[in-house]
Amino acid sequence: MVTKFMLVKENFKPRHDDVILVTNPKSSTTWLKALAFAIVNRSSFESIDASHHPLLTQNPQHLVPFVGAQGGNLDYLETLPSPRLLTTHLPLSLLPSTVTTMGCRIIYLCREPKDAFISRWHFDNKIAQGAKINIDTTFTMFLEGCSPFGPFWDHYLQYWKESLQRPRDVLFLRYEEIVFDPLKVVRDLAGFIGVPFTEEEVKSGVDQEVVRLCSFKALSDLDINRNGGVERAEGKIFIAYSVLFRQGKTGDWVNHMSKDMGEKLDQLVEDKFKGSGLKL
Repeated sequence: MVTKFMLVKENFKPRHDDVILVTNPKSSTTWLKALAFAIVNRSSFESIDASHHPLLTQNPQHLVPFVGAQGGNLDYLETLPSPRLLTTHLPLSLLPSTVTTMGCRIIYLCREPKDAFISRWHFDNKIAQGAKINIDTTFTMFLEGCSPFGPFWDHYLQYWKESLQRPRDVLFLRYEEIVFDPLKVVRDLAGFIGVPFTEEEVKSGVDQEVVRLCSFKALSDLDINRNGGVERAEGKIFIAYSVLFRQGKTGDWVNHMSKDMGEKLDQLVEDKFKGSGLKL
């Protein structure tokens, strides 16, 4: 997999008007994709909630292509018209330097680490073929930074620091912000991407329609997301889209992790983020 990532760094060709959505796994990638897709493509439909809207028949993961892992295809990305809406889990250090020098817009979404860990543990158990994955073993690996995309703290910090250096090009979001005030985030996203809602759109509630269409309940209730799925690892693994929609809540970690585990992870976060200015 490392080799595949290096191929991205060496061969992916960013364009100056690319918008790249970035998340560490299980930080609500699906939600961010849905919101960005609906915002960018809203002028293509008479109504956001029109019956033929792609989000009603296709999973957001399919609508916004990956750069790198998760089925990313660099040749396919070259065929897409500009401006491209893309997504990746890769740390900034594994993307071509031209992503920065060309001024590509990056939207980074992170999540409170305890909730992100529990979400990943549930996800891995749902797609695992065999015995249930032990939470204690997985937690130890998480604390040690074991991940295909590197330690979560490095991932967060790379994009956090980039957002401080290039605030016009890098938008740093927290999952909890979307949960607390999705309408504000939708408006902020539209403005950052360069397609702000007009006064007329706001009056007619287009921004609110985006929030409603992309809500956890609306997306998880769709037939495509309840019954569809995608094959990975050359057909050896089938990932049901339903596993991408677990609860959509914050603070669920308390129902699965001990107090001691929570304190250990909080201390790690405090140590790793010390002096950075990043607060979760």
